[in-house]
Amino acid sequence: MRLDHVTALVTGAGSGIGEAVSSHFRREGARLLLTSRRERIDTAQPDDLYVPGDLNDEAFVEALARQAAESFGTVDVVVLNHGLQASSPLTEMTCEAAKNVLDSNLLSAFLVMKHFAPLMPATGGAFVCVSSRLGMVGKPGEVLYSAAKGGLIMLAKGAAIEWAARNIRVNVVAPGLTVTPIIEASFQRSPDPEAHRRERESQIPLQRLATPEEVADAVLFLASSESTYITGAVLPVDGGYTAF
Repeated sequence: MRLDHVTALVTGAGSGIGEAVSSHFRREGARLLLTSRRERIDTAQPDDLYVPGDLNDEAFVEALARQAAESFGTVDVVVLNHGLQASSPLTEMTCEAAKNVLDSNLLSAFLVMKHFAPLMPATGGAFVCVSSRLGMVGKPGEVLYSAAKGGLIMLAKGAAIEWAARNIRVNVVAPGLTVTPIIEASFQRSPDPEAHRRERESQIPLQRLATPEEVADAVLFLASSESTYITGAVLPVDGGYTAF
């Protein structure tokens, strides 16, 4: 098993990509520390340690790191999968909403990296940040989200260089549109959900959305010993969207 004897933190573990990553890691032998804002998640298993909380709150992140140290000693892999997407024209977005998007996607990632890098063993470890195709290309109505996810990419690249001497690898997976509950709900809000889906799929070279499992495959690769000479990389899992 590719993650045998590995302890991993997965954030945003409640559904979608986070749920798929947790399932993949569990299958490959990892011990899991899971977190999300939800009070409980049905997919957590008895051997998992699930701790709900707000990663925008440094006091919670510090407490989570202490609990990880007490329960596991070290943490080998951290998957930063949490975040918040908010659509709004730039001139109509409130400052409060903009700060919330930046905090939830970027500042919270910084806080987790700050407090969990010291828990990685002397032999090294791996961070995998889940960004977005919109961290590399712009889109009307998603400007702050793009800025936050682009910032996450640069946070990962800088950390990869800063921590290379410690053999802590930091990489990014950048998914395109993925079949998650959030995306499905956004389709359902359209007057014609199926037409909206077809329109979005037509913008993707592979003509379909990703599954959470396909994104989780990429995360697993970057977390495992199969990628030990890869750091500071961005791996698009977007059906060719950013290849244009």
